[in-house]
Amino acid sequence: MMNDDGQSDSSIVPTKSANKVTPEVTAERMEGRLVVKGNAKERPVSRTQGWKEGMQESLNRIRQAVRREPKQKMTSLYHHVYQVENLRTAYFGLKKNAAAGIDGETWQHYREELEESLENLSERLRRGAYRAMAVRRVYIPKADGRKRGLGIPALEDKIVQSVVAQILSAIWEPEFKGFSYGFRPQRSAHDALDALAVGIQQRPINWVLDADIRGFFDTISHDWLIEMIEHRIGDRRMTALIQRWLRAGVMEEGQWKRNEDGTPQGGLVSPVLANIYLHYVFDLWAQQWRKREARGAMILVRYADDFVVGFEHRADAERFQGELSARLGKFKLELHGEKTRLIEFGRHAAQERRKRRESKPETFNFLGFTHICGETRGGKFTVIRKTMRKRMQAKLKELKQEFRRRMHSDPQDQGAWVNAVLRGHYQYYGVPFNSESMWTFAFHVSALWHKTLRRRSQKSRLPWERFTRTFKRWIPNPRICHPYPVDRLRRRLAVMT
Repeated sequence: MMNDDGQSDSSIVPTKSANKVTPEVTAERMEGRLVVKGNAKERPVSRTQGWKEGMQESLNRIRQAVRREPKQKMTSLYHHVYQVENLRTAYFGLKKNAAAGIDGETWQHYREELEESLENLSERLRRGAYRAMAVRRVYIPKADGRKRGLGIPALEDKIVQSVVAQILSAIWEPEFKGFSYGFRPQRSAHDALDALAVGIQQRPINWVLDADIRGFFDTISHDWLIEMIEHRIGDRRMTALIQRWLRAGVMEEGQWKRNEDGTPQGGLVSPVLANIYLHYVFDLWAQQWRKREARGAMILVRYADDFVVGFEHRADAERFQGELSARLGKFKLELHGEKTRLIEFGRHAAQERRKRRESKPETFNFLGFTHICGETRGGKFTVIRKTMRKRMQAKLKELKQEFRRRMHSDPQDQGAWVNAVLRGHYQYYGVPFNSESMWTFAFHVSALWHKTLRRRSQKSRLPWERFTRTFKRWIPNPRICHPYPVDRLRRRLAVMT
């Protein structure tokens, strides 16, 4: 890794530590990874599944090399990138209906001459004639009313990026810290949410730093990123390939713009590059800070550039926040002033604030949920998670436009679409204590659909009672899809052991 001066520091071994280990089940234990000794058992695969065997064989060889020489640079990787079998696997792993890049090439059209196209791509990669295209920049609305820029790469860039992303993941996955959850295999947003909830509930956490990095994907330093990649990769062709994507630029409204910094959101390789960057900038540094500087308990949960840090003592929290700002500044990053807050939150927050005659504990948002200090029916402290109001409002606004577009579609088709929307919403937001928010969302979606059906004709007569009676089968009732955080943690630990 790199020390505070940006120099290589091989004395710090990237191993995972517990949050001041206790015999209790803690969020830190959830941060463990499934370790498989020896070769995993193979299951019979179909011909379609067999396309993946070549890529898996390449990744397994890379993982074995990493295990044998965990400190050595990988110097022979590029040949895995241009193998036709690996490119084919990457192609079939792409979304078939994804938007096209500036080349206009679609998944379906590329398949018409798939083998010839893949052979041609492989040959260009092998002899160094492959050239990355600029990404097409589009904007999508955010919950706060602003817009997020997404980059859509050309199809062949997606294919090659997919192969490279899997190679990078195979190399760095053993090094990534347990409290890092974003864009990693066998880890999800709900794993991060559960780790945070269990950590706050079972550790003596009294203060929470809810942090966000301003424009992270747009401000990643190319020079620092390449230096970090070269910390583990000595194959110059691999680093040159990554640099081509970083420097390809952006096409926006017909105008090409150079990328001096940043990696476009939407690129298949961007998530793993972002994790590598924050691994060296934040994860290793934060873990060492917890070991050496923290005077009390401390928990860490990071999902991409959004992270939450819990502290037992306010002094620790304030020192960490100040030093974090300086740390990020060395790597051309900065905390988002409006989205970064230090709040009193935890088991004793409500009681302490009552003593000072202050209002209820503040809340914070993380991964689409508002986190609230609450109690169970038995009076025990718990972290209650509710759907973020801004997220719900933004989604309803989006659905309103979609209802308008589907106004004259067959009601049966509308119903199937509404059913899919609601089930998808429940699948993510169906956590304990969030039933009320889900019922609210379902009611508003039903009201939007009812309004849409009534506006199909000026003579339409569709009372609410008839609507609910006729279309009820398309509107599933909200249900809790996820267990209590500690229950899922226990099940995950049982699988790991």
